[in-house]
Amino acid sequence: MSNKILINLENIVKTYKVGLSEVQALRGVSLQVHRGDYLAIMGPSGSGKSTLMNIIGCLDKATSGRYYLEGTDISTFSRNRLAEIRNKKIGFVFQNFNLLPRTTALENAELPLLYSDVPPKEARRRALEALAMVGLKGREGHYTNQLSGGEMQRVAIARALVNHPSLILADEPTGNLDTKTGQEIMAIFKALNREQGITVILVTHDPEIAQTAPRRIYLRDGLIIKEETSE
Repeated sequence: MSNKILINLENIVKTYKVGLSEVQALRGVSLQVHRGDYLAIMGPSGSGKSTLMNIIGCLDKATSGRYYLEGTDISTFSRNRLAEIRNKKIGFVFQNFNLLPRTTALENAELPLLYSDVPPKEARRRALEALAMVGLKGREGHYTNQLSGGEMQRVAIARALVNHPSLILADEPTGNLDTKTGQEIMAIFKALNREQGITVILVTHDPEIAQTAPRRIYLRDGLIIKEETSE
């Protein structure tokens, strides 16, 4: 497998039990994502896009199929090993920011490093660097309730960056933001992709947001029905 391929999904199926019946959220999804890709996953509610993101992000396991991450088949990994991969290789950005209240921007950005063997001094340096990268230099000491929605999402992006991930997964990252602030957040993702070479996968239902990604896939009823690319 080429070392340029970051993610290789082969015939991923995800079935949930609902009472006595079964629901297939994914019905055989195959997808390759190369290092440095910027990909948007589109689809209506119930299409399977959130399930697909959860599997790519090692938050859930497929019922069947193979998932290769950086050439390693992680399909059969235990939940503990998947948690380790999540912490070391994947950064998450969510619609609701998921910041800790009554803590500073710096403390929120440092959070993923509490679960690693990074020394405190290095953790602080990385967090400060990440906050500066997203335009929050000078705001490190501000508490969550002192930040605007756009600033909170910037903190969330900084938190996603501190472990130097191979991949950033963003789930509706502009859903709680006004249009102008949303555009600023998308510009950060674009810069991280172009200037840092970070692979970005964006899950959204907003066509305008999806158009910021050079590659777009569309899900319906648990299947990829279309793929588009643009320069």
